[in-house]
Amino acid sequence: MISARQVYEQVSLEDLDRVAARLLDLARSQKVWLFHGEMGAGKTTLIKALCRRLGVEDAMSSPSFSIINEYRTAGGEAVYHFDFYRIKDEAEAYDIGTEEYLDSANYCFIEWPEKIPSLIPSAHTAVHISTPQPTYRTIAITLNDREEENRI
Repeated sequence: MISARQVYEQVSLEDLDRVAARLLDLARSQKVWLFHGEMGAGKTTLIKALCRRLGVEDAMSSPSFSIINEYRTAGGEAVYHFDFYRIKDEAEAYDIGTEEYLDSANYCFIEWPEKIPSLIPSAHTAVHISTPQPTYRTIAITLNDREEENRI
């Protein structure tokens, strides 16, 4: 598998919608996205921006306690937002049907994917968010799929 990477530096809250649009354009065909970053780095905030760009009009929140939230776009497509921070092991992810969601061909945005390593498909988009300054983020996107390599 070939990976390609793009980095956005000094991203402010005001920049998120623009960056979300660019990320969606870069990873057009990939539906499984993994979000890495410390607690409070802005994973949920970026996922909300991505959902808005996809046409989700529902109220969006972190699925920290529910583990998964399902949203609908204006066109009726499902978007799944996972937060695996609170699961104890991969068995819990299997129990809620994570495999079926990942195989659904719908967008699946996953926070704390390191909790479910054996469930992650080889074709995915990895997003790493770091906080070099309190008001700015660095967002690095890695596309893990041969088809997407030339888009970055």
